[in-house]
Amino acid sequence: MAANNNHTGFDTICLHGGHSQESNRAHLTPIYASSTYVYDSAEQATALFTGQEKGYIYGRWGNPTITEAEEKIALLEAYSLTDKSGGPLKLKAILHASGMAAISTVLMGTLKAGDKIITHQSLYGGTHEIIERILPDFGITATIVDFHDLAQTAAMIAADASIKLMYIETPANPTLQCLDIEALSSLAKNHNLLVCVDNTFATPYLQQPFAFDVDFVVHSTTKFLNGHGTAVGGVLIGRDIALMSSKITKTHRLLGGNSNAFDAFLLTNGLRTLSLRMDRHCQNAEKVAAFLHAHEGVAQVNYLGLADHPDHVVAMRQMKHPGAMLSFELKGGLDAGVKFINSLKVCTHAVSLGTCDTLVSHPATTTHMGVPRDLRLQYGITDGLIRMSVGLENIDDILRDLDQAIQ
Repeated sequence: MAANNNHTGFDTICLHGGHSQESNRAHLTPIYASSTYVYDSAEQATALFTGQEKGYIYGRWGNPTITEAEEKIALLEAYSLTDKSGGPLKLKAILHASGMAAISTVLMGTLKAGDKIITHQSLYGGTHEIIERILPDFGITATIVDFHDLAQTAAMIAADASIKLMYIETPANPTLQCLDIEALSSLAKNHNLLVCVDNTFATPYLQQPFAFDVDFVVHSTTKFLNGHGTAVGGVLIGRDIALMSSKITKTHRLLGGNSNAFDAFLLTNGLRTLSLRMDRHCQNAEKVAAFLHAHEGVAQVNYLGLADHPDHVVAMRQMKHPGAMLSFELKGGLDAGVKFINSLKVCTHAVSLGTCDTLVSHPATTTHMGVPRDLRLQYGITDGLIRMSVGLENIDDILRDLDQAIQ
């Protein structure tokens, strides 16, 4: 039976989107722990391999548990959006083993030797490293520009016909820089560039890049989409169904960065509560940001909901809410940051983000260690910067813990 994808409410899609009644009538799609699938005949096998018949062939190529997660995420990213003909926007999602696997697929599936990618400062450390350390070995190089400066960005694109892909991460990790997707996408389309947006920090509940005519969206599903820190994963969603079903799918399968049924099952269950969790994450983050902003021990707070954040206006225009992520600089720099982290009692010191509990990390000595220090400082990732993913705990417990750790 085909999945029922006619749901109209975001919350309803979280629960029911992409779900098909399976043969044994299980309430939830089971974990299909099978590496391969059986054919009724030689003719059917040929039909499946040639695409004349839909079905499952091999675990690296797809799985019923994975399919539900893919279809649910595609529906959430397309929620309430229309295509150029005015009909409901159709997207295709491909689940990966990690966010980096999803990013690798879109980069290797759209670029070739001699091509360039244009991107910005303050990217997730892994993304920065694959662009700077891996792609050049394949003849693909990067142009780094301040995407806040649209005139400079336009000039650099116009001057270099080898630039083929614009890659945007917004809100960016860990500086909470927010970039104008609409303006950048319009600029890119004027020069026939493909546009990819990392939407991990915002999720489709808070931000929908496809509303601004982008071509691809990536997520680390490990984060808010899963929401419970139980599985690593990534997803690539694309607007061009034909491209996604051909070259991008082939690249994905050959690179081998496929997800698995167990992680997909955990992801689907996490997605069922996405909107509820994000509401609470955001409510708590607002209060945490206000508390830190007023604290005498804090030198600076990077939170898009604060009016003094340089990207506040852009964030309020393209996001439903400024989100659950923030970063801040303690007075006293690195030493104060180390003492703060070692004094936490409720908040958890760990990398990653988007889990139910509050996670706090120190990017300079963890996620961004691979970024040269001079570049890291240039991008605003200072030695004493603390990144915080605000969780679902009682807000008073979070604030008390922060206060005692800062003291």
